[in-house]
Amino acid sequence: MIIEYKKIELFGKIFIQKIDLKPPFEYTFPVSEQACFLYMLKGEMQYQFEGDQIHIPTNYSLLLNCINSGQQIRESNANNNNETVIVTFHPDILKKIYEKDLPLLFQPGRKVTNQSVGKINNDFLIQKYIEGLLFYFENPSLVNDEILILKLKEIILLLSQTREAETIQVILSQLFSPAVYTFKQIIEAHLFSQIGVEELAEKANLSVSSFKREFRKLYNDSPANYLKSKRLERAAELLLISDQRITDIAFDCGFNDLANFTRSFHDKYGVTPTNYRVKRSNKQ
Repeated sequence: MIIEYKKIELFGKIFIQKIDLKPPFEYTFPVSEQACFLYMLKGEMQYQFEGDQIHIPTNYSLLLNCINSGQQIRESNANNNNETVIVTFHPDILKKIYEKDLPLLFQPGRKVTNQSVGKINNDFLIQKYIEGLLFYFENPSLVNDEILILKLKEIILLLSQTREAETIQVILSQLFSPAVYTFKQIIEAHLFSQIGVEELAEKANLSVSSFKREFRKLYNDSPANYLKSKRLERAAELLLISDQRITDIAFDCGFNDLANFTRSFHDKYGVTPTNYRVKRSNKQ
């Protein structure tokens, strides 16, 4: 459950976030062209990927390339609240501020791999950097684009000087390498977007009929039924782990009509979204 959420934007995109969470919580990363630096300010979390997991304690951090993501974080201690700071790297913003002179950290190195996640050990300078970001969350009137550009360049410099610099370079350089998305990555990237089968087929560069055939081969279900089921499952999770309004949850999960969402939710779970949240809260 989200207790408090703050964000700072740069050039119209989310740059820094501070999220205070109370268990139970979990978050599945979508496939997208960005990388995220997650710093565990308080508490601890588990990052789960490909049948494995990484434990991230207080003052440790994780660098994640979301191009190859679709993975998940969740609490590792149900008794403690968690505070996380997230710094997001957007390729278009990086190109804008560095023009044609991208730092070495974003250029392919000698190590060739598709590694998309790396744990960064407790680093004193990064810890001090995060403390500096907290000041701007408390004093938002002092924030401007010039300061944020400096903070973006600063974290890139600090990451390049950590013991994990080689791994970090491998992960971040993928942001500027041609990405070939698989069929499944395209589906996972748009599970909760308000787009239909026709648009998904277009993104997969297939006709609608070919898209439906390929989809059934991989998922053993029709696109419409699978998408609705996954969106309802995600909505059910959000009803339990967040205090968002039901209208916002419906929208975030790909439904643009509240009445349709409520009807579909009732058909699947036997209760309205409101009653689902109340009954589960009472049981807990």
